[in-house]
Amino acid sequence: MSETVITKLKLFQGYRFKLEFDVEDIPSLLVDEMKPIGDGSGPNPPQLLSAAVGQCLSSSLIYCLNKARIKIEDIETTVKDNVTKNEEGRLRVKNIDVQIHLEVDNQDKARVPRCLKIFENYCTVTQSVRKGIEVHVKV
Repeated sequence: MSETVITKLKLFQGYRFKLEFDVEDIPSLLVDEMKPIGDGSGPNPPQLLSAAVGQCLSSSLIYCLNKARIKIEDIETTVKDNVTKNEEGRLRVKNIDVQIHLEVDNQDKARVPRCLKIFENYCTVTQSVRKGIEVHVKV
């Protein structure tokens, strides 16, 4: 199976862009750079990367738990991008730390470890980021 996902960015003002997605019912999103470069009026690229990794991992875990008929009481995910300067002095995402707080029904706790062993393998974004993604740029 192969799928193409299209996201369009239209300059709005300064460093703010309006993101539009290739699915009709998804609302557009305003993104920006943090101060002092931008106004900080929307999520910046590292925050979007964090959101993509966190949401994908959380969804993969939920999918596995649902398949195992494990009752989820709550899931809260915190993602931290560690942004540092590289050898050339340019900012890069060095690593990403993800903490998932999971609460399940007491009677289901013994069945959770199986999902914890496999759910990451089904996360499209995290596994792609871990392996590195080839990026082609045309201007």
